[in-house]
Amino acid sequence: LEWTPASWRNFPVKQQPNYEDKQELDKTINEISSLPPIVATTEIDNLKSLLAECSQGKRFLLQGGDCAEQFADCNLQTIAAKVKILLQMSFAITYGANIPTVRIGRLAGQFAKPRSSDYETLPDGTKVPSYRGDNVNGNAIGDRSPDPRRLLEGYFRSVATMNCARVVVAEGLADLRHSDTWDMGFVRNRKRRKKNEEMAEKIVSALEFMETCGVAIDPLLQSVDLFVSHEGLHLAYEEALTRKSTKGGYYNVGTHFLWIGDRTRQLDHAHIEYFRGISNPIGVKVGPTMTPKGLVDLLSLLWKNPKEDPGKVTLITRFGCENVATMLPPLINAVADANFPVVWICDPMHGNTSTTVVEGQKFKTRDFDSVLKELEECVKVHKSNNSFLAGVHFELTGDNVTECTGGPENLTEDQLPERYNTMCDPRLNYAQSIEVAFRLAEYLVRAKTSEKPDRI
Repeated sequence: LEWTPASWRNFPVKQQPNYEDKQELDKTINEISSLPPIVATTEIDNLKSLLAECSQGKRFLLQGGDCAEQFADCNLQTIAAKVKILLQMSFAITYGANIPTVRIGRLAGQFAKPRSSDYETLPDGTKVPSYRGDNVNGNAIGDRSPDPRRLLEGYFRSVATMNCARVVVAEGLADLRHSDTWDMGFVRNRKRRKKNEEMAEKIVSALEFMETCGVAIDPLLQSVDLFVSHEGLHLAYEEALTRKSTKGGYYNVGTHFLWIGDRTRQLDHAHIEYFRGISNPIGVKVGPTMTPKGLVDLLSLLWKNPKEDPGKVTLITRFGCENVATMLPPLINAVADANFPVVWICDPMHGNTSTTVVEGQKFKTRDFDSVLKELEECVKVHKSNNSFLAGVHFELTGDNVTECTGGPENLTEDQLPERYNTMCDPRLNYAQSIEVAFRLAEYLVRAKTSEKPDRI
């Protein structure tokens, strides 16, 4: 079957909203298809070339942001906080592990979410459509009917967010040159706080040199590119933003990077059909149900010419900290035997999600130590299998939320209700995000030098 941006419509499809007004949906999609690109194809190609360097161990990928963006988040303060935390984390990894980073935000389009059920049952037994992200419906109970016009608003919110992020990146280095931006007072453990403060001081000093001399003294800090990404879930919307390039090939110009979720990667379904034809670099979530043969078959469908198209596919593993040692090695070896030069990255969030009850209310949460353990296990397992971890994928925020337990502030389950703001999954807060970046840098250095862990 010849691929087109619409050929996915000939396949079974999962996780799509059930719109009552099909004509309004068609009208909206047609309108979006005539709107300008959100990103440039040259930027997409640049990202792919950088990801190719990640697959060779020359760079390290940091991907992070909200589980689900909200339309209300489209404001300077919120966007600046997200960009700032990514910049700070990337500088901590760059300086701590001596490797340049590639930054990709879950930003400017992460408005749609897969759900385990089409409907949610309320305490009184009433069934309402599940909240699928602001691109589809509202979180308020009375706003759950999927509305096609939300896709149009999502497009314009993505444009505004992208524009704001570019401004923040262009001006953001000024804030990071001040030591108070790197306040480590939230770290309870004195030994850890001292180590983090020393690293932050080195980063600030390097940035001050850049400002004083007018040039980037340290080449590791020369680039402050920020790319954006989202899960390619709503296929009609993605089709509308898929355009043929004058240089050949089709690009999704709604974002730089898209990924396929664990729920939509069936080989004979619509999402794989759509993803196999676009020129963007793509990610694939790889969870406990993935088999070595299934992964190689999937790569064979998505990546016809790996030698001529380096940087195309990033594999995002998400097993849970207790499963990495047994589940990851067979996949690493199968991919290596099939000669696919993928970018291996770790998502230590999704496999470590649990539910707890506080004051009679259910909360999804993640334990910070489990997140760290999965990261450390991935670094070790890759090294022992003649591979290397080339990046990480986090759900995080620059705000002081209380959604994940543990971390430098020692958050407890009893504190979850204080600032539990997520619409979907729990995110690392600012303090936890900075701490995990410093720890990750240590893991990467240890893998290179075979140092024993510093138990603090």
